[in-house]
Amino acid sequence: MSTPDSTLPTDAQPTFRDLGLPAPLQSAVDDLGFTTPSPIQAEAVPALLAGRDITGVAQTGTGKTAAFGLPLLAALDADADVSRGHVQALVLAPTRELAMQVAEAVESFATHLPGVQVLPVYGGAPYQPQQRALRDGVHVVVGTPGRVMDHLDRGALHLDTVKFLVLDEADEMLRMGFAEDVETIFGQAPAERQVALFSATMPPAIRQVADTHLTDPVQIAVSRQSSTVTTVEQTYAVVPFRHKVGSLVRVLATSDADATIVFTRTRAAAEEVGVALVERGVSAATISGDVAQKEREKIVERLRSGALDVLVATDVAARGLDVDRIGLVVNFDLPREAEAYVHRIGRTGRAGRTGKALSFVTPHERGKLKHIERTIRTRLVEAEIPSPRDVSAHRARTILSTVPTRLEAGRLDLYTQLLTEHLTPGEDGTTPDPTQVAAALLALAVGDDGPQHLAAQAEHEKERAEVKGGRTRETKRAERSDRDGDRTRRHPRADRDGDRPRGIRRAAEGTRYRVAVGHAHGAQPRGIVGALTNEGGLRGADIGKIDIFGSFSLVDITKPLDDAAMNKIGRANVAGRQLRIAPDKGAPQARAPRSERRPAHTA
Repeated sequence: MSTPDSTLPTDAQPTFRDLGLPAPLQSAVDDLGFTTPSPIQAEAVPALLAGRDITGVAQTGTGKTAAFGLPLLAALDADADVSRGHVQALVLAPTRELAMQVAEAVESFATHLPGVQVLPVYGGAPYQPQQRALRDGVHVVVGTPGRVMDHLDRGALHLDTVKFLVLDEADEMLRMGFAEDVETIFGQAPAERQVALFSATMPPAIRQVADTHLTDPVQIAVSRQSSTVTTVEQTYAVVPFRHKVGSLVRVLATSDADATIVFTRTRAAAEEVGVALVERGVSAATISGDVAQKEREKIVERLRSGALDVLVATDVAARGLDVDRIGLVVNFDLPREAEAYVHRIGRTGRAGRTGKALSFVTPHERGKLKHIERTIRTRLVEAEIPSPRDVSAHRARTILSTVPTRLEAGRLDLYTQLLTEHLTPGEDGTTPDPTQVAAALLALAVGDDGPQHLAAQAEHEKERAEVKGGRTRETKRAERSDRDGDRTRRHPRADRDGDRPRGIRRAAEGTRYRVAVGHAHGAQPRGIVGALTNEGGLRGADIGKIDIFGSFSLVDITKPLDDAAMNKIGRANVAGRQLRIAPDKGAPQARAPRSERRPAHTA
C-alpha cells in the first residue's frame, strides 16, 4: 500500500484539519461534527487532493463517501458554465439507494460552496425533472449506470467537461451486468481526468478496469470499523414493509425513553415517516438534507429541552448530533453500511447512560442483518413488536402509577359524587359493579373503545403469524416494490409508473391556499404536509387535497390560518424553496395538475 507525500503527522492520529482541505470544505466538515478521519479518508483524501488516481479496496462501512466526496468538490470550478448537461464530476453507483445516499452526503459537504449543484439520477424516477436540472446546470451527477446512459443517449448529459470520475462499489456494479455501460461512460469522458475506484474486492475484472482507465493509481486497502457501543441493548424485529409505520407507533407508545431518534435511509422516507407520526399524534420532527442549518438547530434544541420527543433523521443529517436525552434509536430502515449502524446506535447510551436500539428487518433483509452482525461481532436479540393490547396496558399502568399522587392532591369531591350517583341501584334494582366501572373508565382513558381495539389486535396477530409462518404473496409483492435497483433501461415503463399519482383524492374542503413550490422544484405532498404541520401547528386531519402544478401547488386546509401562521409557514422551505403561502385567487391554470394526497400508512 503506497501513499503520496502529505502533511499528515507521523507521531499522532491525524485529524481532518491535517488533511489539507480547502477552507469551505473544512467548515462543512466542522459543521458535520467530523474530527478524526477513518483510515481510508486519512489515506485517500491527501492522494486525491494531490491529483492522483486511486484504487481503494474497501467494503461498505469504511467512510468512502467523504474520502472521495471532499476531494471531488475541491476539484470543481464553481464559476464554470455547467449548463446543458456539461457536468464537472460524475459518481457511478450500482443502485438508486446508494446514488441517493451519496448525493445527499456530497450536498452536505458542499454547504459552504455557493452555487454548487448536485443531482442524483436513477431509474424509477421521472426523466423530466432530471433533464430540466441538467439543462439548468449541475456540477456533480451521482447516478446508476443505466440512467446515466439514458441521459447520455438522449443528449441531456455530456461528459466532455468532466474532471473527476468515481466508480463506487465497482465489483457490485460489474456483478449486476453494468460492465459495458461503465466502459461506454469512461469512453465518453476526457482522457485528462481524475479517477477514484472503490471495490470491496479486487478480482481480475476490476483490476482490468483499473489498468485500463486509471493512471499510476495510489493503491489503498483498509478494513472496516467493527466496534459497537457496549452501553446499548441491541435488538431487532422482523416487520413487513407495509407494517413498519404502525409498528413504529406502537414501539414509541410503549417506550419509556425520554427521547427517540428514528433513522431512515433517504430524506424522502424521513419526511414520509415524520408526517405519518405527526398524523398519529406523536410529537415528532424531521431533519434531512432539505432542512436548513438554522431550522436544524432549532429542532435539535427542542429535542434537547424536552419540547420534542421523536426525531426522524437520515444518517447525514444526524451526524454530530449529541443529545443526552436520547434513550432509544429505531432503525426504521436497515443502513447499507455497518459503520452507519455503529454511528446510529451511538446516538444513545451516552454520558454514562444505557440505551436501547431496535432495528426493523423486513423478511428479505435477514441476510443483511447477518452481515451487520458479523461485521460488528455482536448478535442482536430478536424482539416482539408491541401489540395494541400491549399499548393499552402500558398506558393504563402509566395512568395507575399517578393515582397515589392524585389522591394526595385531593379535590375529588365532584368525581366522588358523580361516581356515587352512577353506582346507585337502577330501576331494575341492579347496581353497576364498581370494578367494571373503573375498568371502563381506564379503557376510555387509554383510547380503547372496544370493537375497534379488538380489530386492531386481530390485525396485529395476523401480521405476526405472517412473519412467523412465511411470507404471503401479498407480502412478497410489497417487498418487491420496496427493493432498490436500476431496471429502467430494461423496463421503460418504470419511469411512467414512477410519476403515477398515488392515494385517493379527497374532496375539496375548507380554504384553498396556494404555495410557491411545484413539480419543477421536485415538490412532494409529504414535504408540503410536513412544513404545514411543523410550522403551522396543523394536524394531518386539517389538510385536505393537494394539487401539484408545474411551479406551484394548491392545498385545502380546513382550519383557517391567521396572518402569524401564514408568515411562519411562508418562510418554511420545501424542495429548497420558501412556501410563500397565500389564499388562492382562483387564477386559471395553464395545464391540469397531478392531484395527490399524502401516502397512506397502515398500522
